[in-house]
Amino acid sequence: MTMRLNPYLQFRTGSREVLEFYAEVFGGTPNTMTFGAFGMDGPLADLIMHGVLETPAGFTIMASDTPPEMMMLPNSTPICLSGDDAETLRDYWSRLSVGARIETPLAVQMWGDEYGALVDKYGTQWLVDISPAPASDTPPDEPSDDPAED
Repeated sequence: MTMRLNPYLQFRTGSREVLEFYAEVFGGTPNTMTFGAFGMDGPLADLIMHGVLETPAGFTIMASDTPPEMMMLPNSTPICLSGDDAETLRDYWSRLSVGARIETPLAVQMWGDEYGALVDKYGTQWLVDISPAPASDTPPDEPSDDPAED
């Protein structure tokens, strides 16, 4: 049995644009369903009832538009990207930074990780934490005393 925990972002409008932006950052193609596809007409018909982005790295980001009569809490929970793939995480940081408000510039912090925080152009807070790559458990090649290996 497997389980996953995925962010589900809510917006009044604009979740299609948000998912398209995240697709540019992380890769993948957004899959969306509109309220109109389920019979709603008028100004709400083109709003996204449910959208999902599956990325090549295995992230799943979901988002929807929320009609005015439905309760919506602002996106107040940050999304954290972490790991030791520094090149990929720095690339994500760079892409998310476009139009963003940088709260903490991506830099080495006192705990030794490279860390930064930003609020992207859609109001979602992102935390990026790059840990040092693990040291190799394999000792370096040592010269052999066995003449048969020469």
